[in-house]
Amino acid sequence: MNFQSMIDNMSPEVYESLKYAVEIGKWPNGVPLTQEQKELCMQAVITYDYSNKDETDRVGFIDRSIHSGCGDKKSELEHETVKWVDNPITTEINSRD
Repeated sequence: MNFQSMIDNMSPEVYESLKYAVEIGKWPNGVPLTQEQKELCMQAVITYDYSNKDETDRVGFIDRSIHSGCGDKKSELEHETVKWVDNPITTEINSRD
């Protein structure tokens, strides 16, 4: 059985179990997932979502529309620019001395 056929035959209960295991980093019996198990479980969850859920219900979906707190932006995809300033607190403290 290949990976896709396993996903196609996966029950919603198994999907939820894999998703929860990735979230907490452990199997239901408390045994930690290995890095390989985490990767395979995440791949299975993402593939299952893609095959069985609407885009807005998938793991990792980011709503790119304007949120109520961001109503002043002109475009729903417009982003604010972040400007990095080197040591602003240190400069401010030193200028007071």
